[in-house]
Amino acid sequence: SDAPVDHIETNLPARMPVQWVCRPNLDFRGFAGTLCQGSFKPGDEVMVLPSCKRSTIARIVTQNADLAEAITGNAVMLTLADEVDISRGDVIVSARFPCEVADQFAAHIIWMDEAELIPGRGYWLKIGARTVNATVTEIKHKIDINNQDLLAAKTLHLNEIGVCNINLDQAIAFEPYALNRALGGFILIDRQSNATVAAG
Repeated sequence: SDAPVDHIETNLPARMPVQWVCRPNLDFRGFAGTLCQGSFKPGDEVMVLPSCKRSTIARIVTQNADLAEAITGNAVMLTLADEVDISRGDVIVSARFPCEVADQFAAHIIWMDEAELIPGRGYWLKIGARTVNATVTEIKHKIDINNQDLLAAKTLHLNEIGVCNINLDQAIAFEPYALNRALGGFILIDRQSNATVAAG
């Protein structure tokens, strides 16, 4: 198709990771972020993930004026019709087409640290604006980058790619990377050094 990428992404279900909660007074509560996919209009029914609470969009606020529609790539502030508890890192999505929410999943990761990956060790996982505790519980296999063979592995070394099971201390909203890079890609961070040790 010759359609520009942003046009295609605008036709997909709406997704906006919350980067900031704005509450200057008791009369206003806005949720700021950049739409990574889809579009929102006032009156659209939305769901907040991972809590699965529902509401409708009251206003789409920008620095200049309210918008009649926000599309992929727009940095906006949403206000909702209901008092909903929303925090930085939550994701506001189309209620008709929500994305996955789970505290366990399988992922491809590339290991980027001199020290090897140790299954069972705790890391931080950062996806969008959310950071959670994570443990790689199992390495299912590593992938030979020369011929794509799947190889048995107990650990991953620098620049090796593996498919791993990951367990989190709380549920997050996510999608397959092929569908949505913003909600499908993450990094693992070493808790002691604060260094990025893997991308997934």
